[in-house]
Amino acid sequence: MAAAGAEASAVAAEEEKRLPEGDPESGGDSEDEGDSDSSGDGEDEEKENEAEIQRLEEQLSINAFDYNCHLDLIKLLRQEGELIKLRRARQKMSELFPLTEEIWLDWLKDEIKMASESSEREKVYELFERAVKDYICPEIWLEYAQYSIGGIGQEGGIEKVRSIFERALTAVGLHVTKGTALWEAYREFENAILETAQVRPGSCKKQQQMLCSQLEKIHTLFRRQLGIPLLDMEASYAEYEEWSEDPIPETTVKSYKKALQQLEKCKPYEEALLGAEPPKLAEYQAYIDFEMKAGDPARIQLIYERALAENCLVPDLWARYNQYLDRQLKVKELVLSAHDRAVRNCPWTVGLWIRYLLAMERHRVDHGIISEMFEKALNAGFIQATDYVEIWQAYLDYLRRRVDFTQDSSKELEELRSAFARAVEYLKQEVEERFSESGDPSCTIMQNWARVEARLCNNMQKARELWDNIMTKGNAKYANMWLEYYNLERAHGDTQHCRKALHRAVQCTSDYPEHVCEVLLTLERIEGTLEDWDAAVQKTENRLARVNEQRAKAAEKEAALAKQEEEKAEQRKQARAEKKASKKAKKNRIGDKRKADDDDEGEWGQEEEELPSKRHKGDGDGIHLEEDMEVETGLFGRSGPEKPDRPGNQKEKASTSRKDIPKVLHDSSKDNVTVFVSNLSYTMADPEVKLKELFEGCGEVAEIRPVFSNKGTFRGYCYVEFKEEKSALQALGLDRKVVEGRPMFVSPCVDKNKNPDFKVFRYSTTLEKHKLFISGLPFSCTKEELEDVCKAHGNVKDIRLVTNRAGKPKGLAYVEYENEAQASQAVLKMDGLTMKEHVIKVAISNPPLRKLPDKPEAILARGEKRKIGTQLSMMPRALQRQSNPMAKAENGMVQNSPATSSQPPEEPKKMSNADFAKMLLKK
Repeated sequence: MAAAGAEASAVAAEEEKRLPEGDPESGGDSEDEGDSDSSGDGEDEEKENEAEIQRLEEQLSINAFDYNCHLDLIKLLRQEGELIKLRRARQKMSELFPLTEEIWLDWLKDEIKMASESSEREKVYELFERAVKDYICPEIWLEYAQYSIGGIGQEGGIEKVRSIFERALTAVGLHVTKGTALWEAYREFENAILETAQVRPGSCKKQQQMLCSQLEKIHTLFRRQLGIPLLDMEASYAEYEEWSEDPIPETTVKSYKKALQQLEKCKPYEEALLGAEPPKLAEYQAYIDFEMKAGDPARIQLIYERALAENCLVPDLWARYNQYLDRQLKVKELVLSAHDRAVRNCPWTVGLWIRYLLAMERHRVDHGIISEMFEKALNAGFIQATDYVEIWQAYLDYLRRRVDFTQDSSKELEELRSAFARAVEYLKQEVEERFSESGDPSCTIMQNWARVEARLCNNMQKARELWDNIMTKGNAKYANMWLEYYNLERAHGDTQHCRKALHRAVQCTSDYPEHVCEVLLTLERIEGTLEDWDAAVQKTENRLARVNEQRAKAAEKEAALAKQEEEKAEQRKQARAEKKASKKAKKNRIGDKRKADDDDEGEWGQEEEELPSKRHKGDGDGIHLEEDMEVETGLFGRSGPEKPDRPGNQKEKASTSRKDIPKVLHDSSKDNVTVFVSNLSYTMADPEVKLKELFEGCGEVAEIRPVFSNKGTFRGYCYVEFKEEKSALQALGLDRKVVEGRPMFVSPCVDKNKNPDFKVFRYSTTLEKHKLFISGLPFSCTKEELEDVCKAHGNVKDIRLVTNRAGKPKGLAYVEYENEAQASQAVLKMDGLTMKEHVIKVAISNPPLRKLPDKPEAILARGEKRKIGTQLSMMPRALQRQSNPMAKAENGMVQNSPATSSQPPEEPKKMSNADFAKMLLKK
C-alpha cells in the first residue's frame, strides 16, 4: 500500500505540471497582478476572446460539421479557463468526430485534475473508455493504466489495474517502437506489488504462496515481452537476466531469438516510416503488405491502426481495413467498431456507409439500430446526387431481404413499400433541390420496385403503374427502357400488354427505333394473328420512313454546314494566296525599277548570272541530302539583292557570303549521341544559348549546331550533340515542347539516304479502345476545360490537343481513359455534345492507315518504267516500224512507240551484220 500511495503522489505531482495555461491554480498570472497596464491589455484581450467565442458558437449552430471551428472554439475556451463550456464543446465535437490523440490527452488531463471524489473518478474512467475506442494510441493507454493505479486502494483496485494493462497490451503491446513502454510500466507495477509482499520472519504459508505467485507473474511478463519483436529488446533481455535468480529457460531464449530475427525484418519499414514525411501512405502500405504476407492477424490489425491514426481522412485506407476485418477476423465488436470509426472520420464517402450497413446486417444487429444508422447516413452530406441513390438502394436491399414473400402481407413488406415510396420522394425533393438533379435519371429505384412487385408480390398492376411513371420522366425515347419493360411483361404479364408496350415503343423511341420494330415483328410472327401482323408491319414501315426522312434532313443540314466550313476555308486560303501574291508583285515591282536603272550590259550580265544558280540544282547529284537541306548556297533566285549591284559585284558578294557562313556538316558516326531539332521559330535570337538552356537538363551538351541560310538568318532547325548516348535518349522526351509559341520537334538523328524507311511518330496509329478521338472542338477550348467535361465519365489519364506546326489548335483532341468501359461510356454520353456553340464528334481512336509512296523496287516489280530524263525514243524509225508493224503514222509521226505502248515491249532479237544488210536491201 505504501507503493500505491507513492504512485498516487507521483501522479498528482505530474498532473500539477500539466495544468492548462491560464488556469487559476497554475499561478501563471501572479506576476501581472500589480501591473495596471498589463491588466488593461488583459481585459481587452479577454473581451476579444469572448466575442470570438460567441462568433464560433454561432457558426457551429449553422454548420455543426465545421471541424476547424470546433478546434478553434476548444482552444479559446481552454485558454480562458471556461471549464464548463469547454467540457460541453468537447462533448459536442466527440459526438460528431473521432478526436485526435492530442485532443483526448488534453481533455483527460483537465478532467483528472478536477476529479477528487470516487464518483468523479468513475466519469474519468468512462472518458478513457471512449478515448481508447477512437484510435489505438499507446500514449492514451499508458495514461489510462497509470491513472488507474491511483485507485489501487479501492476494493478490487489491483485487479482493475491489471485488467487495464492487459487490455492495453492486447491493443498496442505489439507496437514495435512504443510497445516497450507499456510492458515496462506493467512490470514496474507488479514489482511494486512484490515489494509489499516480501516474506518476513514468522510469515505464514499463505504469504509465501502469494510471494511465489507474484514472482511468477513478473517472470511471465518478461517471457511474454521477449517473444515479441520490440525495439531495445536486448536491454529487456539483459534486465531479465539480472533480475532472475535462475537461468533463463531454453524456450524463452528460442522465442527471444526468433523475435530478434523478426525485428530485423521489420526494421527497414520502421526506419522508412521514421524518415518519411506525412502522410507516409506509401510507406504504410508497404508495411501492411509485408504483414499481410506474414499472416499474423494481430500484427496486421495493429499496422492498419497505426496507418489510420496518421491518415484518418483517407477513405480507401478505411475501406481496405474494413474489408480485411469483414473477410478474415469476423469478430463482431472489432468489425462494427472499425466501421463506425470509418464513417465518423469520412462521413462524405458513401461506400463506407454501405459497408457499415452490410456489416451490421451480417452480424444481426437490431433492425432499429440499422435504421437509425441509415438516417445518419442521409444526413452525412454526400457530395454527389448519385451517392444518395446508392445509399437508398443499399437500405432497400436490406429491407427486401427481411421480407417473407410467401405471405401475402406482412409488416416487413409494408415497410419495404413505404421505403420505396419515400426514396422516390426524397430524390425528387431533397436531392434534386440541392444538386439540380435527382441522381437517378434512369429511375433504377423505381425499376427495382417494379421488379419486386411483379416477381415477388405477383402485383403486375402496380408494376405497370410504376413503369408508366418511369416513362413520363423523359425515358420514353430510349429503346432499352421500353425493352426492359417489355421483358418484365413477357415474364410476368400477358401478350396483350406486351403488344401495347411495343406499339408505344415504336412510336416514341428515337435512339434505336429499328431495334424495337424488329422486336414487335418478332412478337407478331410468333403469337400474332394476320391482322396483328399487318398492323405491326404498317406501323413499323411508317415509323422507319419518318425516321429515315428525319435522318436525311439532318444529314443534309450537316452537309450544308460542312460545305459552309469548306467554303470558309477556301476563302481563307484564297485570301492568303492573294496576300502572298500581292507581296510578291510588290517585290517584283521594286526589282523591275532597279533593273530599269541598269544599262543593257548589266541586264545581260544579270541573265548570265542566273545560269549557275539553275545549274547548281542539277549539280547536287553527288551531294548528301543532309548537306543540301542544311545550307542554302547559290539560290539567289528566291529573293532579290538588297542593292542593285553590278554583275561583277554580285559575284563577289555571293562568293563572300558563301565564305562567311560556314557549312554545318554532320558526322554520321555521332548519330547515336545527336538529336535533330526542328520547327523552331525563325526569329529565335541566339538559338545556341536558348537551346543549351533547354537541353542541359538531359545531360552534358557537347555542341549545338544551328543551321543558317546564306543571308545569315536562322532556318528553324539544328543539331544538338551530347557527350553520352543516354542524354540523347532523354532529350527525345522534349519532343512537342512548346518553345516561343511553337511545338519543338525532337527526333533521332538518322541519315535517310541510308535508312529511307525510318520515320518517327510518337503516337499509336492503330485501334486504341481506351482512347477517344474528338473533333469539332472550338479553337479556344483549353485542356482544363476539356478535362472537366471528360472526367465526368471516368478517370482521365491523358489529354492531347492537336496543333499545327505553329502551335495553333486544330479543333481536334485525343483523350485517354483508364479502360475500355469508361471510354465507351464517354462516347455514348459526349458524342453530339455542344461546347461553346460547337457540336463535337466523339469516337474511339482508330487512325486510318497512312498510304506510303511506292518504292522504286516495287514499281519495277510491277513492270512499270520510271520516267527519268528525256522521253524521246533513240531507236531508228526503220526499226520502230519493224518492231511495230501495226503502228499508224499521222503527218509522218509515229503514234505508238515502245515508250508509250500500253503493253510492255518484248526484248528485241539480237541481229547480226548480215541481218542488217538484208534489211537494208529490202528497202
